[in-house]
Amino acid sequence: MERIRALLIDIDGVLTVSWHPLPGAVDAVQWLRDNGYPFAFLTNTTSRTRASIAETLSSAGFPVETPEVFTAPAVAASYLREHYPGARCFLLNSGDIAADLAGVNLVGDEPDVVIVGGAGPEFGYAELNRVFRYLQGGARLVALHRNLYWRTEEGMRLDTGAFLAGLEQAAGVEAEVVGKPSGAFFATALTALGTDADATAMVGDDIEADVLAAQRHGLTGILVKTGKYRPETHRSAPEPPDHVLDGFADLPAFLGRLP
Repeated sequence: MERIRALLIDIDGVLTVSWHPLPGAVDAVQWLRDNGYPFAFLTNTTSRTRASIAETLSSAGFPVETPEVFTAPAVAASYLREHYPGARCFLLNSGDIAADLAGVNLVGDEPDVVIVGGAGPEFGYAELNRVFRYLQGGARLVALHRNLYWRTEEGMRLDTGAFLAGLEQAAGVEAEVVGKPSGAFFATALTALGTDADATAMVGDDIEADVLAAQRHGLTGILVKTGKYRPETHRSAPEPPDHVLDGFADLPAFLGRLP
């Protein structure tokens, strides 16, 4: 394995839970900065914009700037501008992410494309049935991610993937997923960092969407046992992660041991 020279880092469950820093995470990110490791934050979070995420992390002590934050909505905007220029897009999402969807034509009815973001109270029967009708009418389905659940201070909460599977099966369509584990998401961050996949590691708590997806695209995968990590999911994974750490705070020592 080539020496790790850059890091892609998930946020929720890796650095924070409910936006509160996990023990040692702030110091570990500062260590990366002080020791010259380029890094970017990759998140499927769809409840906040890039700027809001950067501001929240900075307020918690993390050394982060907005251009270092890559969100599924921002990547989706690029994808939609390229593949569906000028399309009428209906958004089902919990949270205001309009600022990260620059150039996307958001409409309230008769869409060409349905964008499904993060789950929340908005994912009730009426709205899901409305989306179902749009899909039956020929609208394309673009999903910001397939996460089944995430961890909060109150425990696990159901996420988009559980609803997305039902919409796909009922409408007989397949979603185009633009967030992790999409290769385009990793490629966008690698290009911004100016680094190659074989010199970069992805650190995450989701063994499939973060770690194994990154490994399949040539990155080194580092799984942390925080956030949504579950031993049974780890054991049943189709392949092993390259490395496993108890938490992000252990990353500096791990990198220091590498040749």
